[in-house]
Amino acid sequence: MAKTFKVLSLLLAYPEEELQTAAGSMKAVLEQERLIPAPCLTGLSKLLDEIAAGDLYDLQARYVLLFDRTRSLSLHLFEHIHGESRDRGQAMVDLAEHYADHGLHLSARELPDFLPLFLEFLSTRPLPEARELLGQPLHVVCALGERLRKRKSSYAWVFLALEAIARGKPSKEAIESLLAETDENPEDLAALDRAWEDQPVTFGPGTAPGGGCPAARDTLARMDSPATQRGPAPNRP
Repeated sequence: MAKTFKVLSLLLAYPEEELQTAAGSMKAVLEQERLIPAPCLTGLSKLLDEIAAGDLYDLQARYVLLFDRTRSLSLHLFEHIHGESRDRGQAMVDLAEHYADHGLHLSARELPDFLPLFLEFLSTRPLPEARELLGQPLHVVCALGERLRKRKSSYAWVFLALEAIARGKPSKEAIESLLAETDENPEDLAALDRAWEDQPVTFGPGTAPGGGCPAARDTLARMDSPATQRGPAPNRP
């Protein structure tokens, strides 16, 4: 089991004070486990330094602008794979059952395809299995990383690290297909309204776009123990 996956999960969670406080210990985990190539490790260290020293309000605003308001950067994996088709619902059910079979039971408000949650699950599995599972949605990971790289966002390093850890390589065609889709400018409110005109399908009570996000403090509390039964995800301020 690799704590590196939990660190990467935390880096993609909504920033809170606990995340800022833990930045140093998170960096130490990455350096000790050495699963990530040196260039990615340098980039992740920069991101951790930004989080540790940044104004919390600004960090939260940046996160929301990127991952909550920009549909093309959604951290919900199946949204990129299945869109709003019925296939997404069944995929959700199958993934939630896979989690439960291995001891991770979700609350009704958590969507199993949320990338930070998926990475937290991977942290509870043997490394070869975790790398294999990560390889399955790797084309989505690569496309998200490329979009963030074009924005010159430090978050791109998280996706480059995941690409380096995963087993296998996605097809170039699969990545190009995702990148061919509209990539909204989060500053263009009219474009965002058009992108969200059709509301996403929900799969349980209390779910919503951007919902199911585990707070950083919850994942931090599990840094030293396997995932178990989870309570409801907290509301963001």
